[in-house]
Amino acid sequence: MRIGELARRAETTPRLLRYYEQQGLITPRREANGYRAYDEYLVDRVLQIRGLLDAGLPTRIIKQILPCLDTLDAPRTIHFADATPEMLATLESEADRMTRRILCLTRNRDAIREYLDVVKGLS
Repeated sequence: MRIGELARRAETTPRLLRYYEQQGLITPRREANGYRAYDEYLVDRVLQIRGLLDAGLPTRIIKQILPCLDTLDAPRTIHFADATPEMLATLESEADRMTRRILCLTRNRDAIREYLDVVKGLS
């Protein structure tokens, strides 16, 4: 498929797909005319990348764990057969950071809901 089709199906932009390619996160095939050709599995891969980015993981870490992600059977599962102690420490640190972010987001969401309840009660 072409870049526009992948962008539409993955709900992103062609510019962002080019960035992912530049970062080594996805690798399209090149057709004889030089156009990028994206395989079907890249739809899920791009969604996976976006989810990891939304969770706050930097592209350098995503690039390291992408080869360990199973995109066919369980696309959200990470398989590390030979994880280094450094990678494990990095992932542990990222998981802790995500937990702190989730707690902060939860507090902010609850505060907004409380505010809305008060404001709606005054109407």
